[in-house]
Amino acid sequence: MSPEQPPTDRPFDELPPQTVVEPPRPERYPFWSYFDVVLFLGMALPSFLVAGLLARGLFALPRLNSLPKVAELLTAQFAVYGILFGFLLLVFRARYDKPLWHSLAWTRTRLPFLWIVISGFLAIHTPDTPNPMTDLMQGRASVILMACFGVSVGPLFEELGFRGFLQPLLVRTFGAALGILLTAIPFGLLHWQEYGNSWRHVVVITLAGAAFGLMRHVTGSTRAAVIMHASYNALFFIALLRKELPPGW
Repeated sequence: MSPEQPPTDRPFDELPPQTVVEPPRPERYPFWSYFDVVLFLGMALPSFLVAGLLARGLFALPRLNSLPKVAELLTAQFAVYGILFGFLLLVFRARYDKPLWHSLAWTRTRLPFLWIVISGFLAIHTPDTPNPMTDLMQGRASVILMACFGVSVGPLFEELGFRGFLQPLLVRTFGAALGILLTAIPFGLLHWQEYGNSWRHVVVITLAGAAFGLMRHVTGSTRAAVIMHASYNALFFIALLRKELPPGW
């Protein structure tokens, strides 16, 4: 026989209390902190030193030392990105047990791909004046190398760093409008020396960075900001390549 069941006709105040299960609280985003930003920035100088030495040693080889100077610079830049984001991946794993790409909002976009590309074309572009970057791109080979880098690796890692990593913290602290602008300012200043210390270029790039940040905020996707940034750069390189083509093309 089964054991006798307890009576259920006891007064209400004698019934055992019911366990209330609270719904799980939504996880705070971003989960990282400004301390992680400091760690990331602290790796910048060692990354540049190591990457510069690696690129210089690599291009000292006889088969590579005849390549355009821009090839060595782009190799060093790629190595810098690899070291920095490899370090950030370790920080996210060790401190938070979180993946890098999804954490930085590498997700599907809510806007059609073509619309994002067109928005990059329509963003304000830098003045067409000589500067150290254009001086490096003498000859079609240099322009093609810079174009390939400038529409792929450059936008990818710059947007992951600024719009994926830094902007969510600043938006959480200061609100959307100010957070986007405060992210765009160091993005513009990063290109100061690259454009010959030209304040006009810095202002334009800062405004473009704010547009990329708005795209990231509206869509919730850093991937969308990368696409917009890549198309923004593509228009610049298309104009340069047209100058390198022979008349009649």
